[in-house]
Amino acid sequence: MKYIYVVDKENDLKAKLEETFKNDKEIRIKKIVPKQFEIVLKNIPDILVINEDNIQGDIIEYCKNVRSDEDNSITPIIIVSSNKDTSHIVEILKNEVELYLEQPIDKEILYYNIKNIMRLLNSNRMVSPLTGLPGNVQIQAEMKKRLSNKQEFAMLYIDLDNFKAYNDTYGFSNGDEIIKFTAKVIQDNILKEENEKNFVGHIGGDDFIAITEDEDYEKISQSIITQFDAGLAKFFNKEDLERGYLEVENRRGIMEQYPLTSISIGVVDVAVGRFKNTLEIGEAGAAVKHLAKTIYGSTYVIDRRKNRDITFDKANRKIK
Repeated sequence: MKYIYVVDKENDLKAKLEETFKNDKEIRIKKIVPKQFEIVLKNIPDILVINEDNIQGDIIEYCKNVRSDEDNSITPIIIVSSNKDTSHIVEILKNEVELYLEQPIDKEILYYNIKNIMRLLNSNRMVSPLTGLPGNVQIQAEMKKRLSNKQEFAMLYIDLDNFKAYNDTYGFSNGDEIIKFTAKVIQDNILKEENEKNFVGHIGGDDFIAITEDEDYEKISQSIITQFDAGLAKFFNKEDLERGYLEVENRRGIMEQYPLTSISIGVVDVAVGRFKNTLEIGEAGAAVKHLAKTIYGSTYVIDRRKNRDITFDKANRKIK
């Protein structure tokens, strides 16, 4: 269900929106009078429509108030007004307002403007709010594009080791900071100017995907590990660093020891013709990442197989 909140002293705009969206059962229209504006912010609307003609205060201050609220910092704002002064309109749009509609409003134009904003909202929800990286939909699209174009590329399946133990010890807020740090490390090494066709995605939690068309993906994996390990100390206290492990109480009340957080990378060389679809690539990626996680500390394992049989050279961290 999507909620459109209308800030207005009168009912005409709300009635017009209800008539416009009468066939869209997933959309609800709510009206709030200007003096109850704080209620709007508390309810975090999907879209906020403000009728400037019926607002006594400064409309720009209203918009700034919305943007300064952390929960509504990305809420789309639509201003409806009979003021046709260009400088006024530009000043409003400069304050992060998505749309300015002049009265009288054409219902069809109103309908498609709001529907298009909602489409963009749905697209944004496919992006990780924590890292800003694209999620599964875009990841699959990037893989399919390269497969259909018969391109050679490498998939890097990346996640953190003993991350739950870290969260249990330091809390989820600190865990989020490690996730953001990990995302930055991956992007620093994958999204370089000379590798403009590369891609980084965030599946969720501590799971990441990177796609590189750079043939030297082993060096990239090594660089990710080096940068990650070098920056990890700031996330632990001195005692845990000196000890070299975390002590976490299990469900039975017994203290267990866990190694400090590390990063594992499973690399799949996607040679032309080796895989029929993204599912097969994913299966290979899961297998190679599992092998990487069996090795202590930050590490990578590369799958360069030409067939489906597995032979693991543990000393060289490669599947043949």
